[in-house]
Amino acid sequence: MASGEDPLESPAETGTVTTAVPARLDRLPWSRWHWTIVIGLGTVWILDGLEVTLVGNIAGRLSEEGSGLPITSGQVTGIAAALYVAGACSGALFFGWLTDRYGRKKLFIITLAVYLAATALTALSFSTWWFFLCRFFTGFGIGGEYAAINSAIDELIPSKYRGRVDLIINGSFWLGAVGGSLLAIVMLDTDLFAIDLGWRLTFAFGVVFGLVILLVRRHVPESPRWLFIHGRGDEAEKLVRTAEERIVAEKGGELPPPAGEITIHQRKSIGFGLIARTVFSHYRRRAVLGLSLFIGQAFLYNAITFGFGAILTTFFDVGTGSTGYFFAVIALGNFFGPLLLGKLFDTVGRRIMISSTYILSGVLLFVTAWLFDGGHLTARTLTACWCVVLFFASAGASSAYLTVSEVFPMETRAMAIAFFYAIGTAAGGISGPLIFARLTESGVVGDTALAFCIGASLMTLAGLVAVALAVPAERRSLEDIAAPLSQRMPGRRDGRESGEGGRGGDGRFGGGTGQGPGT
Repeated sequence: MASGEDPLESPAETGTVTTAVPARLDRLPWSRWHWTIVIGLGTVWILDGLEVTLVGNIAGRLSEEGSGLPITSGQVTGIAAALYVAGACSGALFFGWLTDRYGRKKLFIITLAVYLAATALTALSFSTWWFFLCRFFTGFGIGGEYAAINSAIDELIPSKYRGRVDLIINGSFWLGAVGGSLLAIVMLDTDLFAIDLGWRLTFAFGVVFGLVILLVRRHVPESPRWLFIHGRGDEAEKLVRTAEERIVAEKGGELPPPAGEITIHQRKSIGFGLIARTVFSHYRRRAVLGLSLFIGQAFLYNAITFGFGAILTTFFDVGTGSTGYFFAVIALGNFFGPLLLGKLFDTVGRRIMISSTYILSGVLLFVTAWLFDGGHLTARTLTACWCVVLFFASAGASSAYLTVSEVFPMETRAMAIAFFYAIGTAAGGISGPLIFARLTESGVVGDTALAFCIGASLMTLAGLVAVALAVPAERRSLEDIAAPLSQRMPGRRDGRESGEGGRGGDGRFGGGTGQGPGT
């Protein structure tokens, strides 16, 4: 190995190349090859949902005498939850930078390994400080997953299906939430497991599930888009050709011709300064949009979801062993939102669907707060209200990840996802659980109603921002939405475009019409 050569980076040759790889990927029909990607990568959100829900549901049990940890319910839903989110923000930024530099596949293997190790150590917690530390590093791994996985998914899925696939995958968080709720019911049953054992076994189950995902994920390919930009064009060509051959054999017949080509000046890495200037100078409006969407959804979900079990036990006398049933119901409502509404983001369009799901969920949450404050709700009717609110909010929240993963240039994608996730989640996800735990612990109905109203306000404001700034990215190639910084095109200087809208290619990709394949 030559002096100064990075051991993580495969040999690459840089130069100027013309390639049809993006157009070839976008024209592919849906196939078993795409299902492999979805299953291998999408399951990370199930893990996240499992983690968050388990901790919320076992908070009451951990605070009971004999649990093995000297910890209060407020510390679990407040401090531990905030540390988990802080870890996720830190992991997103750290691994996001590595993902853009070293590739998607290396990092979505490493981040899963970090999660597995931290979760296993959580199950072995012997003191409060150890539990807090493990929650931080569990979040650290999960945060890194967000950047690596969202980048890979959007770069491998055809433009025709990208919106619905991205939303459903992000919405699968709630399948994990259902599993976590039901698992907690079994594991917290003292007739089956001792009070200091059941909660440990719930974390051990997460490790087993993660190991299964790791085995499947080995077969997911690197992003061809990342490969050809980073001087590994031969690998990108081979990967796409193999996928095409498999799909032709599966479907029969010939594939349609690709829509066009782009000319790329290959390079091994992109400087952080160029990334920052691109995102926050050239794409200022999109940056405001991304921050608004993430802050709105992060506060609502991280503040409210972490404390749902505490609301049931504090205001409706629901036993700690039964809260899982209620949470499983609202989790299903969350999953069905992206599942049933996802296609509309590709047909009706991003701007209408993003803004409407945010605004509608915010308005419905205001109504829920009013009913709760007036004493008109029971545990069951509150759960029903949450199902309706989160049916729309879940689709909106998933669209936040979709938005920031498709509206910035390819070289900045993972870092952009990481940044907006970290900032938005830090604003709502760290302060949210701390504030909400204090409000719910007070036992005052008005305090909890106030927390609902804060979340509703931020969701509604984010929806209004989307009305003005959302990008019509439906059924368009990623290179058409935001041309790569490495792309050679007229008027391009210093890696920047001449306009924020983003025209893909050099007049040949997508016919130079501003629209990509499948439009």
